[in-house]
Amino acid sequence: MMPARFIKLSLLRRLGAVRAAEVPPPWQTRLFPVRGYQPRGYSTGGSSKYDRPMRQPVNESNPRPLIYYIVPSAVLAFAGLATYVHYNDEKRMVPLGAQQTSVPKRCTTNRPAIGGPFKLYDTENNVVTESKLRGNWTLMYFGYTSSPDAGPAEVQKIADVVKLLESKYDIKIKPLFITIDPQRDSPAQLKEYLSEFDPRIIGLTGSISAVRQIAQEYRIFFKKVDEIGQDYVVESSHNMYLLDPCLETVRCFGAEYEASDLAEAITMEVQKASSSSTN
Repeated sequence: MMPARFIKLSLLRRLGAVRAAEVPPPWQTRLFPVRGYQPRGYSTGGSSKYDRPMRQPVNESNPRPLIYYIVPSAVLAFAGLATYVHYNDEKRMVPLGAQQTSVPKRCTTNRPAIGGPFKLYDTENNVVTESKLRGNWTLMYFGYTSSPDAGPAEVQKIADVVKLLESKYDIKIKPLFITIDPQRDSPAQLKEYLSEFDPRIIGLTGSISAVRQIAQEYRIFFKKVDEIGQDYVVESSHNMYLLDPCLETVRCFGAEYEASDLAEAITMEVQKASSSSTN
């Protein structure tokens, strides 16, 4: 009977020979199995996530539907057509005579839109409209006969300017005093008040709505303060407006102007207009 140690050594030798036969020599190329290539997007079976079909790419630059461009274009075209029709309708509504005017071309200048039509009454209860001023240079002032301090000083300034323009510069101007207190300034009251300064100053009054309208047209601010019955003070701006013979507002003068400075400024505007009309 063979010893157990000998049998064990014999088995180890056989096992080593088998392993040596399976391992190729180092100079021999070893071949490994390669999994078959399958193009993505196709599958021959199985549920591997790599075998699922690829999602088709979405074209993000697809153009919007044509309706997105047709609707805004149609709206713009309709708005333009409506504007054109409205403009032509307004032109047809203006009478032919209204398009013709006797105002000289030199009067059609790009000046601020200050002023407008009005209908008031003078100290003799005669109706006075803006057409009565056409053809003359006009110095317009808004005040009231009950003014305690600034009002009389401004009216006196107007009287002095009228005298200076006639005596020193040989310029005639129409002074205009428009009340902003028609409730108390009747035509008779205006006549008595203005005669103390210069009877050539034309006083105008009218209804509350008519006075408010012309004040708004000439950007005149006024309001009642400290009102107790018929006793009140009217706060207002003390500006004077120079109107040319075409009724256009040429200059606006504040209360800081002295009579001599105001007369010189008016003379410059009159001379400027005369030189432009001769050219």
